[in-house]
Amino acid sequence: MSAVEEYTPSVLQLTEKAVAKVKHLMEDEANNELKLRVFVTGGGCSGFQYGFTFDELAEEDDTLVEKDGVVVLVDPLSYQYIEGAQLDYTEGLEGSRFVVTNPNATTTCGCGSSFSV
Repeated sequence: MSAVEEYTPSVLQLTEKAVAKVKHLMEDEANNELKLRVFVTGGGCSGFQYGFTFDELAEEDDTLVEKDGVVVLVDPLSYQYIEGAQLDYTEGLEGSRFVVTNPNATTTCGCGSSFSV
């Protein structure tokens, strides 16, 4: 069975707020095929940064995490950096955003969008 066919909940835990926000965004786009892609790229003030985008299709080597009808995609390179992390959605003075709480990060920036390992 390929990673595309597997749902792996231990890779990334999804909070109820994150699931609700993704569902809301899918409704706004009127597209139930959308999947949230969580990825890590080089950059940011701490060395790596998180990114989020929507995709309709999973790549063959993606890992899928599913909760309550929401599917999150993680590519193989990002997998090693976010394994065991939690995806949440927050609204506050600094704005609304997805937040990754990552036990693998040794340091994070003040805004929480970049980290180092």
